[in-house]
Amino acid sequence: MFRFAPSPTGDMHIGNLRVALFNFIVSSQKNEKFIIRIEDTDKVRNIEGKDREILEILALFDIKYQNVSYQSANIKFHRQLATQLLSDGNAFICFCSDELLDEKREEAKKQKKAYKYDGTCEGLSDRAVMENEESSFTVRIKKPLEDLTFFDKIKGSVSFGAKEIDSFVILRKDKTPTYNYACAVDDMLSNIGFVIRGEDHLSNTPKQEHIRKLFKYDEKMEFAHLPIILNIEGKKMSKRDDASSVKWLLEQGFLPQAITNYLILHGNKTPKKIFSLDEALDWFDIEKISKNPAKFDINQLRDLNNAHINLMDSLKLSTLIGYSSADIGELAKLYTEEASTINELKPKIDKVFRAKVSDDENVAKLRSVMSDTPYFEEFNEFKKYLMVNSGLKGKNFFQPLRFLLTGANSGPKLQDVYPLIKNYLTEIIK
Repeated sequence: MFRFAPSPTGDMHIGNLRVALFNFIVSSQKNEKFIIRIEDTDKVRNIEGKDREILEILALFDIKYQNVSYQSANIKFHRQLATQLLSDGNAFICFCSDELLDEKREEAKKQKKAYKYDGTCEGLSDRAVMENEESSFTVRIKKPLEDLTFFDKIKGSVSFGAKEIDSFVILRKDKTPTYNYACAVDDMLSNIGFVIRGEDHLSNTPKQEHIRKLFKYDEKMEFAHLPIILNIEGKKMSKRDDASSVKWLLEQGFLPQAITNYLILHGNKTPKKIFSLDEALDWFDIEKISKNPAKFDINQLRDLNNAHINLMDSLKLSTLIGYSSADIGELAKLYTEEASTINELKPKIDKVFRAKVSDDENVAKLRSVMSDTPYFEEFNEFKKYLMVNSGLKGKNFFQPLRFLLTGANSGPKLQDVYPLIKNYLTEIIK
């Protein structure tokens, strides 16, 4: 079983989309179930409607799954299992105040040490716990006694020393679960056997493995931690980078199939540069993903987007730019020599059909002739008729003609444009 577990706390990050995409691909290859788990237990950070937006984006990218669940529905299990850990002596109640913990963190910072919980409440007697039972408290898990090692499909063998893992909180004071605890419990409840996620979660894996071991959960778990995506400056892509947002990329006119192509290509060796998701299902290998992070290159994405526009069904392309004719879709493809996104193509096609205002005498003369022009199948016949009846030649003819047909002073060859617009001339030359 595979899962994609996003939080509804903001726009979907491009790295999260890659995680969803790779989970879908590998689960499809292995013919195993793939589920979506919305991790919504952080009520303060949740944003209304972001869960629906996540599912809409997955649908747009043709990422299929078998089930959607919400982490908050499992809170009763999180609490029950925390009680079991307490009963088994694998967790303890902590009465330390936030103020005290903040002071200890500051002290560790002054000493230039990494802060770790010092075990203040771990040794409290049952009597001491009972005497403080009216006080607010958290539940902490006892730290491991042995080092934790796991195998990663991308990074190979990964080890964490027991001293690196803290007695971390598993239930907050309001008795909601913390991330690592809820994640480990939910993965066990769903029988997740393969976790594909970003390497920023690598340090969470030993904590979650520790939780599973305390519950004597022995089902095999496989891991693949994907290298982070860097911005053009070589830093981790943050929310301040516009291109980190899938929503922003879509709003800029990048196609889902081009973004998919780029994310699979990014930091990977593929048999070809331009491909579809269906094609990738045949040869994608999670173990061939580079261990090193790669920079997000929006110019490379533009090139891929350009290629996918040219591969797209012409009627569908026409619809995306606001029209309903395959001819208009083909016309848009002519402009991909100078435009690479839907947003860049649309104004160029709009200019063709927009009213064309000019005080150029040659434009007025040619417009007059064109208004009574009979239908011509071939561009050369059309051009010859206009020349004879307008008396215009050379630049004085071709510049006004291009303006009246396309609304611009430069662009694709008119002999390529004409066959696609000849049925709309009355509307175009207005």
